[in-house]
Amino acid sequence: MTKKILIVDDDELIREILEFNLGNEGFEITCAASGEEAMKKLCPEHSLILLDIMMGGMSGYRFTEELRKKGNDIPIIFLTAKDTENDMLTGFSIGGDDYISKPFSIKEVVARINAVLKRKKHQDILTFKDLTINTNTKEVFIQSEKIKLTKTEYKLLVFLINNSSRVVSREELINTIWRETPFITERTVDVHITRLRKKLENYAHLITSQAGFGYRYRHE
Repeated sequence: MTKKILIVDDDELIREILEFNLGNEGFEITCAASGEEAMKKLCPEHSLILLDIMMGGMSGYRFTEELRKKGNDIPIIFLTAKDTENDMLTGFSIGGDDYISKPFSIKEVVARINAVLKRKKHQDILTFKDLTINTNTKEVFIQSEKIKLTKTEYKLLVFLINNSSRVVSREELINTIWRETPFITERTVDVHITRLRKKLENYAHLITSQAGFGYRYRHE
């Protein structure tokens, strides 16, 4: 399965170099010129983020902090001209997975990406008693029996799990799950949540609703 990578850097040349070379390595690439743009483009299908630290507006550190607060644990590799020990410790302390100093070689970037993805692969099995989610194969099991979820239902479930520390509004779900689909209403979200809960059977109660606000996934 092709891995999808989000490149976030305010230097257009660096974005173009990384996009071209990583594309040739078989990765599917999305680019963003700022942290704000990256927040809008990031989706559940992304496997990793290459993130510049020193950017105008939202810094790479701030971007990472915001993602981790939402419960999103996507691997992040920092790209930066800063290479002091304190900078590295800061990056790791807020949830970064690796650190590459500029200037860098493409071989080094590819090697670091593959190493981080390999480590992440061992964390791709989420287990909640008899409910198991394989985020690598996009499969969900109840007591070892696979349940058939649509792509949208699966994306909803994983997004809610990744953001389980908070209530997710219907508007945010529309902007994330149905970003490229026009004319989606809040009623559409409710219908899909109802179908997802039905398929989760005895685990339906894990997805709770808060009237007037949205939905939340609660770990037992």
